Amino acid sequence: MNVRPRVAFSLDPVIVGLTIALILVGLMILTSATGPIAFQRTGDSLFFVKRQLLTGVLPGLLGFFFLAFIDFRRWKKFAFLALITSIILLVLVYIPGIGEHSHGANGWIHVGSFNFQPSELVKLTFFLYLAGWLEKRQGTEAHQAKTGLLPFLIALGIIMLLLVLQPDTGSMAVIVGTSLLLYFISGAPIIWFGGLCALGAGVLVLLIKFSPYRAARFMTFLHPELDPKGIGYHINQAILAIGSGGLFGLGYGNSRQKFLYLPEVQSDSIVAVMAEEFGFIVMLMFIVVFGILVWRCFKIARASQDRFGMYLAASVGIWIALQTFLNVGSMTGLLPITGVTLPFISQGGSSLTVLLWAMGLVAGIPRAQGSRMPR
Repeated sequence: MNVRPRVAFSLDPVIVGLTIALILVGLMILTSATGPIAFQRTGDSLFFVKRQLLTGVLPGLLGFFFLAFIDFRRWKKFAFLALITSIILLVLVYIPGIGEHSHGANGWIHVGSFNFQPSELVKLTFFLYLAGWLEKRQGTEAHQAKTGLLPFLIALGIIMLLLVLQPDTGSMAVIVGTSLLLYFISGAPIIWFGGLCALGAGVLVLLIKFSPYRAARFMTFLHPELDPKGIGYHINQAILAIGSGGLFGLGYGNSRQKFLYLPEVQSDSIVAVMAEEFGFIVMLMFIVVFGILVWRCFKIARASQDRFGMYLAASVGIWIALQTFLNVGSMTGLLPITGVTLPFISQGGSSLTVLLWAMGLVAGIPRAQGSRMPR
């Protein structure tokens, strides 16, 4: 029996199923978590949910299926253009009339009624560039100092610098962490990986030392009890919400901290509201679902018939894993607060849209190669 035609026009069912399930769960959680703050700010308790649907879910799903049914290998020739696009997007935020200063950062492009966070798109465009670059220089060329390490550090350094200047430490951590891990997966010497991690730690120390805001956040991470009504307020309220949930939670809609006590409930703090309402056991199951999604990305990477598909799928898997870890870790006191959103759940049109586009690319890799789904 010939199954090739059926396989050739199908998408990975695990990626599609989990992605849609996480979107629906995210909208449900967003409805509960943002009701009070949305009503207080706009008079409409569903304001953030409607905005998520309009600016995140709709363009995200359209892009998901559009990219899933295009052969991902077509994007190879645009790898360098993706790098140039990344740099241009990060520069545009500083141009008057285009860039918008918000929450102490130059991280938004604003034209008319259009708002977009370039650093979110840069996650995808830079990983496309990196996948194409590694595929083109497969073998020892990518892992020699002159032809591999130096170009890699220059490209990553430019992106890093532009993100530090915004400042957007969270996006920088996701991009740098994913890039380093992907470079290591490609076969780079382990000693280089260790050296680059040490270099990154040194850069982080300098950023903390010469930035009073970052230094205050780091001190709050070490001693959250020192300023509970000031810069330590956020993490203390988050830990209080998580602790209040216990094993089984207070029940859907019954969070107390969402009533204007916990800051940023619509973005990075949404995981604290989830823990308060659903409890530790459900949250653990939720983390497992993210783990399955990441595992599936790596299964697709391993089954890919070319290196571009392998690096692309692996980068998306690492991206989701790192961003989830940074978000949950910062809200539980394991890491300093970075402002990174929880994938698929937090309100953020730019973040959700680009993440869905990335998942579409991964879901379409087996279909484009006409191969069976990895089991």
